[in-house]
Order: sequence, then structure tokens, then C-alpha cells
Amino acid sequence: MLERFKSSMKQEFDMSNLGRMKYFLGVEVVQGSKGIFINQKKYANEVLERFGMKYCNSVKNPVVPGFKPVKDEGGAGMDTTVNKQIVGSLMYLTAPRPDLAYVVSLISRFMERLTDLHH
Repeated sequence: MLERFKSSMKQEFDMSNLGRMKYFLGVEVVQGSKGIFINQKKYANEVLERFGMKYCNSVKNPVVPGFKPVKDEGGAGMDTTVNKQIVGSLMYLTAPRPDLAYVVSLISRFMERLTDLHH
């Protein structure tokens, strides 16, 4: 049945069989007997390295419980272009990690004027 499906798809579309999917748009796909699992470990490491945070301390919870981000009017502002790149990169990480969506939405509120406090 699988071979018939592939054959019919090849007749309709220009395609080739590359075997099992391993990476798709920065998402690693691991297929095994227990199921199909996705992760973005490689992409996350690239983001950390790109923004100079590769050797920062890791945490189990992406936001400190009870933390409420506020405007930091007196804080040193960061480059808005870099801020947008950081938030955009973090938004892409929320696809397979809905637990990160809340903290990314919090920080995106201050995207126009992120300071060291937010960083």
C-alpha cells in the first residue's frame, strides 16, 4: 500500500524518496518503535551561541515563579534589531515546546525596549 501511494504521488508531483525524515525546517525528527519524536536541540544550541548565551546557567523552569516583567526605564537598552531577532528565534522554539510559549509572550511585550533586566 505504501509503495502504491509513493507511486501515485510521483506521478502527480515531481518528487523523490529520500528515506526517513531526519530534519525538517530545523526540527529533528526521531522515528523509532516507540513512536515519532521531535526536538530542536541543534537549533536551540545555535540560538544560544548566536546571542552569546551558550555558557549561561541552565534552568528547569523558563521563568522564575512569581516574576512579573516590568518596564525598566532606567536600564541600558539593547539594540532593537537584536531584540527582534532574539524574540523571533524564541518564538520558533515554541512550536514543539508549548511550555516556552508563555515566557516568550511575556518577553515579547517589551521587545521594543528590552534591557539587561529582560535579557
